[in-house]
Amino acid sequence: MDIYFETKQILDKYKIRANKDLGQNFLIDNNVVQNIIESANINKNDLIIEIGPGLGVLTSRLINKSNNVIAIELDKKMVNIITDRFRDKNNLEIINEDILKVDLKELIKKQKERTKIDKVKVVANLPYYISTPIIMKLLEQKLGIDEIIVMVQKEVAERLISKTGNRLSGAITYAIEYYSEAEKIIEVPKESFIPSPKVESEVIKLKIRETPKVYAKDEKLLFNLIQKSFSQRRKTLVNALINYNFVKNKIEAEEMLNSLKIDQNIRGEKLTLEEFSKIANFLSR
Repeated sequence: MDIYFETKQILDKYKIRANKDLGQNFLIDNNVVQNIIESANINKNDLIIEIGPGLGVLTSRLINKSNNVIAIELDKKMVNIITDRFRDKNNLEIINEDILKVDLKELIKKQKERTKIDKVKVVANLPYYISTPIIMKLLEQKLGIDEIIVMVQKEVAERLISKTGNRLSGAITYAIEYYSEAEKIIEVPKESFIPSPKVESEVIKLKIRETPKVYAKDEKLLFNLIQKSFSQRRKTLVNALINYNFVKNKIEAEEMLNSLKIDQNIRGEKLTLEEFSKIANFLSR
């Protein structure tokens, strides 16, 4: 069935509207859904975690591909709808909770104890107002996830998959590169949703690395260093290091950068992940 008419039928049947407070916009573009499914490359033994399933349009495709789908939805109305829609499906578990409060590590562990799991994949049209915290949770908690295929606001997507050191990059860009290999899947126009959002969207894919891209003696220090450097974009790295007490003074900062063969006049936003790791490892000696 065409997704637009499928969505309209569901909305009419359950007499509901999108909840603006929860950032709900319902995807109605067949091409986008097909691209998401194809890029996820799902097999029957993959554990699929969908965040914010909404009306279940993507869910219906996921449960046809995998024997193990977990849908996590905060809105009780949406939970009631997908529970009703898929009541005869025994390969779908629905959890009515805030994704940021769910113990995903325990959830995945229990699922692996119950059945054979090949890969763990997150496939979702994320709520835009909390997309970044969700992605960072998926990465930082080291959950054993293999791939993350998500739709986010285009501006956020560009920052996530940007090359570190260019004008679009931010502190989060370094975290994405540290934990994963990122790629763009497809741009999604406003007209692909009802109601239409005010922003364009984009589907991205993050392949989680088996080991981080660079070695960090102290990950917390590394990301604190990156975050602080980006909080003072207009200042040189030397000034940021001094202002946030990573070093005692300018001489100490310049000597360190000189020993690491890093330009003493560089701004933090221009550093590569490798250069940040060198500095962090030097500081954690």
